Amino acid sequence: MKDVEIFTDGACSGNPGPGGYGVILRYQGRERELSGGEKSTTNNRMELTALIQGLQALKEPCRVTLYSDSKYVVDAIQKGWAKKWRANGWMRTKTERALNVDLWEKALQLLERHEMRFVWVKGHAGHPENERCDRLAVLEAAKYK
Repeated sequence: MKDVEIFTDGACSGNPGPGGYGVILRYQGRERELSGGEKSTTNNRMELTALIQGLQALKEPCRVTLYSDSKYVVDAIQKGWAKKWRANGWMRTKTERALNVDLWEKALQLLERHEMRFVWVKGHAGHPENERCDRLAVLEAAKYK
């Protein structure tokens, strides 16, 4: 299995509002950047979209270390919340539906394909790749203003 690093970030101007995501894939010293955006979205949707786009770019199962400043994404996966929501018919509680079900379904399917390790990084704290991903995301969001 190939060892790949993926760095992700999402941004949104207003919540909801114009948003973007940025991704850096790194394998054996080579890097590839991905980015995109939507006219009306939320920050959490862009964070999830960054994860999905990064994993979809991999052509085969890999050992992935994914770096994200999103506690929503990292905690939902590491603490098993997303799988629990799915098992409960996408309900967070007996009365509260989970959000972003369409993206969580894609994300969970992609995650099953790879050996994953998640690393939470503090956003806007000088982490070079996180700052690059943030710039990519902000530039994409600006296209929709």
